[in-house]
Amino acid sequence: MLLFTNHLLLLIFIIFIHESPQCIAVRSTPKFKLKQSDKYDPAEATRHKVSDNTLDGSKLMLSDSYKASSLHAKKDYVLFPGKPRWTRHVPMTLSYAFSKENMINYLHITDIKAVFKRAFSKWASVIPVSFIETDDYDFADIRIGFYSGDHGDGEPFDGVLGVLAHSFSPESGKFHLDAAETWAVDFGSEKSPVAVDLESVAVHEIGHLLGLTHSPVKEAVMYPTLKPRDKKVDLALDDIQGVQALYGSNPNFTIGSLVESDISTNLAVDLRIKSSMWATLILHYLVFCFCINITR
Repeated sequence: MLLFTNHLLLLIFIIFIHESPQCIAVRSTPKFKLKQSDKYDPAEATRHKVSDNTLDGSKLMLSDSYKASSLHAKKDYVLFPGKPRWTRHVPMTLSYAFSKENMINYLHITDIKAVFKRAFSKWASVIPVSFIETDDYDFADIRIGFYSGDHGDGEPFDGVLGVLAHSFSPESGKFHLDAAETWAVDFGSEKSPVAVDLESVAVHEIGHLLGLTHSPVKEAVMYPTLKPRDKKVDLALDDIQGVQALYGSNPNFTIGSLVESDISTNLAVDLRIKSSMWATLILHYLVFCFCINITR
């Protein structure tokens, strides 16, 4: 009876340790900023320019994905002054192309293209706009390239971290990324502590190209900052409401599917965590019993 009681107390203690909030020291990491430029009206570009440098970077924190509670949030999305948008009939198709002269050579072009295809599809899934890649860079609606320092558009890049990329409001189509960054498509293979997730930045900048400026909603992909090695690629309700205010809804999109997807993902993660926890508890208990028998 005494041995059984000791085993039971040990099991209760282990359960308490696993269920209680765990404290862990977290080393703060530098934050960097996503910047958009508003140049749909050159005469008023300076007056309407939005700069991330007016924000207190030390207070800006991002979550990796939106939460279900975001579905009940107020409309906080922000549009460019004048609400510029691509003025074609919907449903519309926009083409995009990559600069052959201004690319990075440490990522394979097929991986880069796959990232951008996924990023464009995020927005296409919620509005009646489709995106198609073309080889004709000069005549593409959206033109993508990696540039360093002063590259002739009046918005020079600042080197590692700081401003990662900038794009311009409709219908400019300019999409520039800072070539000085360590761009990553897979954090498993890219170990740099200052690596930047290419897809997260692509999703954000495409929002600018469609007419959204920065959102104060931390869960939104249009929130202006991102931390190194963070990944944030799923549209929040705030992002969806903003872009649909400009283009309307994709007929195949429903809020219900957004909620269902989020709940299913959270449930799957929760089940994996609990299964792993109980497996660990059972293993601890068996090891303890084995050790008791050895010492008898």
